[in-house]
Amino acid sequence: MHNDPGLSLKRRSFLGQGMAGLGLIALNSLIDPRIVSAAESTGEKWQGAINPRHFPPKAKRVIYLYQAGGPSHLETFDDKPKLREMHGGGMPESFTKGQQIAQLQGKTLTCYGPQHEFATFGKSGQRICKLFPHIGSVADDVCIVRSMWSEQINHDTAHMFLNTGSIIAGRPSMGAWMLYGLGADTENLPGFVVMLSAGRGGQMQPISARQWSAGFLPSKFQGVKLNSYGNPVLYLDNPPGIDAGLQRQSIDAIGALDRDRYKVVEDQEILTRISQYEMAFKMQTSVPDLVDMSREPQSVLDAYGAVPGDGSFASNCLLARRLAERGVRFIQLYHRDWDHHSGIKDGIEFKAEEVDRPTAALINDLKQRGMLEDTLVVFGGEFGRTPMSQGGDGRDHHIKTFSYMLAGGGIKAGIGYGASDELGYAAVENPVSIHDFHATMLRVLGIDHTRMTVKYSGLDARLSGVGNQGQVVTDILA
Repeated sequence: MHNDPGLSLKRRSFLGQGMAGLGLIALNSLIDPRIVSAAESTGEKWQGAINPRHFPPKAKRVIYLYQAGGPSHLETFDDKPKLREMHGGGMPESFTKGQQIAQLQGKTLTCYGPQHEFATFGKSGQRICKLFPHIGSVADDVCIVRSMWSEQINHDTAHMFLNTGSIIAGRPSMGAWMLYGLGADTENLPGFVVMLSAGRGGQMQPISARQWSAGFLPSKFQGVKLNSYGNPVLYLDNPPGIDAGLQRQSIDAIGALDRDRYKVVEDQEILTRISQYEMAFKMQTSVPDLVDMSREPQSVLDAYGAVPGDGSFASNCLLARRLAERGVRFIQLYHRDWDHHSGIKDGIEFKAEEVDRPTAALINDLKQRGMLEDTLVVFGGEFGRTPMSQGGDGRDHHIKTFSYMLAGGGIKAGIGYGASDELGYAAVENPVSIHDFHATMLRVLGIDHTRMTVKYSGLDARLSGVGNQGQVVTDILA
């Protein structure tokens, strides 16, 4: 045995640093090396892990109009005359026996017909609820999928499943996957932006920040939430006595300290922190210009029904177009209050007032600017509603079928795809799963969903599930 304390210290250092090194090796073996290089590339914008693309991309960006709470397909896009005819009668047991039903389990099931009339719109003859005439006016520009289905019947897990492809916490959201795979197309704004709005007519369900999380990807890929009221970003303005020059010096000094720290501990999140400080500094100039609507013609504001600064879905749709123009890759607008367990007839009227005009205006605006062809617009929620009544005048959660609307970005225009049964209970023609939806969305962006993977816990994790999950819906691709 040696009694030399210096030798003992060297042994401890060797063992400690050696184990740290082994830990880093193990960590890096679980993470795609391109992520590491992304975190280290603090001087240039991230070009994307899939570069070049697997396929020629049709879309450059996504604007996701997320209708949170579970919009009823039966009062929006899926006309069911037979259900209207059977209104008030018993729901046939052949449809529901042994099926998962949320709050109606074990109760008498009564058919509840569509509460509003439908009409035929456009040369394509799309059947759309009369409450949505503006969306009807762009019927020839959209694809309506009437055979979506999900696996999760409660709001929070359904949101997580739709956003991440998994109900396991800690998985990256689809916006984070997009930014990781495609890279940023802007240096002065985040590549993934989230906005929330709410109206009236339904139950207010919370939307947790994990819905736009980066999960096990570096946090630089997570969504950045812009506030709908007041300052779009908290603490955007410099405090009194601090000008841009002094702010620049402070960030440079913090960055230098962080780089020195990184050399010691080699924690990738330190490099992410540096890049986020830089982004925050750039946003102090870019965000005020983004939200300044003074140069928007009144005709554009009127088309959207937008009053800048009112926090409405309409104003957020206009901001989404402005974000898209500035190169933001993934823009997600959550609009809440679609949870109609009661009062669905009036509730849908309220929601239509809030979303019909701005949704159509966004599609028309993008089209007029030549941006719709490379922008994928998505309109839909986490699940649908039951064709059976709840509490006499509402509908329960429903996962067997619901409807989605897609436009632009490599999607065929003026078509309907898939179908539910005659009562709107289950998808029976060309069912489209959440994994199929993710695979198709990635395809129009030029990505093979099976090849954009990251090693995590020893598995090749991806947005579109595992194994054979996720099939591209080629019939809706232009």
